[in-house]
Amino acid sequence: MTYCVGVKLKAGLVFLSDSRTNAGVDHISTFRKMIVYERPGDRFMVMLTAGNLSISQSVREVLQTEQLTDADGEPLTIWNARSMFDAARVLGQAVRRVYDRDGESLRQAGVEFNISMIFGGQIHGEGMRLFNVYSAGNFIEATAETPYFQIGESKYGKPVLDRVLTPDTSLDEAAKCALVSMDSTMKSNLSVGAPLDLVVYEADRLATDRVVCIDMANPYYRMLHESWGQKLREAFDSLPPPAWGDEKTATPLRVAQSSVVPLRKITRAEEKLI
Repeated sequence: MTYCVGVKLKAGLVFLSDSRTNAGVDHISTFRKMIVYERPGDRFMVMLTAGNLSISQSVREVLQTEQLTDADGEPLTIWNARSMFDAARVLGQAVRRVYDRDGESLRQAGVEFNISMIFGGQIHGEGMRLFNVYSAGNFIEATAETPYFQIGESKYGKPVLDRVLTPDTSLDEAAKCALVSMDSTMKSNLSVGAPLDLVVYEADRLATDRVVCIDMANPYYRMLHESWGQKLREAFDSLPPPAWGDEKTATPLRVAQSSVVPLRKITRAEEKLI
């Protein structure tokens, strides 16, 4: 399994991925899930992948040379696409090409054609864009209401993203939030693990030098991991316990006049459940 997250903000883009791949508890390997495409001053793009490793590696290889016929007859590639939307179309075509080549053989072997991708960046002449690309090659785009995408083992890291991220969040705060999201996922799921790849892109720069690989000995990550766990415990301990009796409290758990009624208990075998 894996976990990847991509965030689109007014200030820029943040991408984070783990690198653990496993086929059982006794077969764990490390493969990078992120690839960066950059032509300084012209375009900056990042792709994150999750799903079947052989499929994702094939898609990454095909994407390097994939061409999509445009309406005016000029073949589109990720290197000459005039918009991120067109680049995402090229990526979708690369996914479909791999499916046409391998899909039937995988099906006969009992293997699902399973891949999902986060693809985002900026091409000169337009704003930043972020897409979630599916196994069929179709995709959706991030909006102000949904400024991030997750792929892979997403459920453990989602709550902190929902509580913190807005389009106005700064890049540093978003990077910190993404790392907390990853740390929460790694705490609850052994199939997600370090090293982590983090890329932070500032809007309109069309290049970045903020690229880092993070292992478990990284001082910032160790501080974040330890502090987040401690602060969560402190926040939990600061909450009062539920008040069941008649003691005076501003936040009673059991309310006499409530819009809902407590669950009815069954006390005899002949009673009906409904």
